[in-house]
Amino acid sequence: MTPPPLSLEGVAHRFGRRWVLRGVDLQVAPGEVVVLAGSNGAGKTTLLRIVATLLRPMRGEGWVAGHSLVEGSHEVRRKIGLLGHSAALYEDLTAVENLAFTLRMRDEPADRARILSLLETVGLAGHADARVRRFSAGMRRRVGVARVLAARPDLLLMDEPYASLDREGVAVVNDLVRGTVSRGGGVLFVTHDLRSGAELTDRVLTLDGGRLQEGML
Repeated sequence: MTPPPLSLEGVAHRFGRRWVLRGVDLQVAPGEVVVLAGSNGAGKTTLLRIVATLLRPMRGEGWVAGHSLVEGSHEVRRKIGLLGHSAALYEDLTAVENLAFTLRMRDEPADRARILSLLETVGLAGHADARVRRFSAGMRRRVGVARVLAARPDLLLMDEPYASLDREGVAVVNDLVRGTVSRGGGVLFVTHDLRSGAELTDRVLTLDGGRLQEGML
């Protein structure tokens, strides 16, 4: 039986004496889109960072496509696509060079034709050879979308993906979500803009007091 894109059992984390997460249980099924809501400081980004193996859970366990977040972190990173607050791009590289670097890090072909196709998909073909430091926030986010498209992840993680995007940019992100679920992948994302992704959302969960609650509070 194929393991789910994401499964968490009793995941907990604290900063200092404050427990931000107090035993989170969550499963994202193949083809499912789950939105994570909650107030500022509720721990939404912390949870995403744990799933992305950027933080280690202090308690509990988690698996991405059957790989442990702790023991199998290298495999997990190859299974996820992360679109975070920051696109984390190299400012002095062009859009093409940034994507080429990402592909080489994944031991995948970085031919220019493939990269230009990715940039065309996100509406940046005309800026392929421009240095990223000249890009607006929305353009940077589109490069981030192109990077995730190249990864074809089993689990797509997004933190406020609609920030700084115009209507066309929102459509680009939603197409990324559709492509992920059409392959049987799962999506978990944090947003305050529930309207932009409403048509794609299967479940809305709220983090409150370090635990997940069904629906909006």
